Amino acid sequence: MGPQRMFGMTPWVRRILVANVVVYLLQQTIFSDTLFFNQLGFNPLLAADHPWSFLTYMFVHAGILHIAFNLLALYVFGPPVEERLGARAFLGFYLICGLGGALLSYALMLMVKVGVVVGASGAIYGIMVAFAWYWPNEPIFVFPLPEPVKAKWLVAFMFAFSLALAAFGLTPGTAHLAHLGGAGAAFLWLKLNDWQWGRAEKRLRGGTAIPGVLVHPAVRAARGSDPGPKPRPAASDRTHAEIDRVLDKISARGIGSLTPAERKFLAEMSKKMPPRN
Repeated sequence: MGPQRMFGMTPWVRRILVANVVVYLLQQTIFSDTLFFNQLGFNPLLAADHPWSFLTYMFVHAGILHIAFNLLALYVFGPPVEERLGARAFLGFYLICGLGGALLSYALMLMVKVGVVVGASGAIYGIMVAFAWYWPNEPIFVFPLPEPVKAKWLVAFMFAFSLALAAFGLTPGTAHLAHLGGAGAAFLWLKLNDWQWGRAEKRLRGGTAIPGVLVHPAVRAARGSDPGPKPRPAASDRTHAEIDRVLDKISARGIGSLTPAERKFLAEMSKKMPPRN
């Protein structure tokens, strides 16, 4: 079963949203001086002295509109992505995208003038890329456009817009490199994830036998050195049918839809299946 929604939000979307709101309220009340902002914000020139800022910067925001946009995007795009990936993978994905935003800002600090970077935008851009990856043709209503825009075109436009603004040095107060880094990290993560699952699916769907599980020892002994193909036992057919069912469920509803028993079964079968060229 996937993550359960409450108030339209899945568990980690809800926790991340609350964490951002709490930190922002602390910024506006108890820690209203610039020290808090500078300690948690990511400054590429001081990154070696403040290594925690590679992650903490994404929970600090520059103003009410800044945090409102990020949390609205998280609320819209985050729940379906968490349901697709599963709760644990979603949290890791979110943090990796935020880290990607900081790393790109750090890598290009000598080429592009970068100030203190704050905000969840890098991670949010990553979530939006994931949404467009899994549901490219999903219509998204964008104010004030009269017609919805497909998710893939919306995300492509926002990426191109940030890239253009970063390249020409426009709106210097906005961390466009963090946006691009978050989107780039998301793309790499999704490609790697697809490649890994593609290999696993090829092995699981295409394997002829799973040693020690699908073929009874007596059957293997009877075969001797005969390399010719032998009919699978009925247990083998049932196991392969179950593998196909679980893989079809992942394709349709995402890995987050698997039960613990299905996850365990898939992991065991993947380990036992011989690799194929």
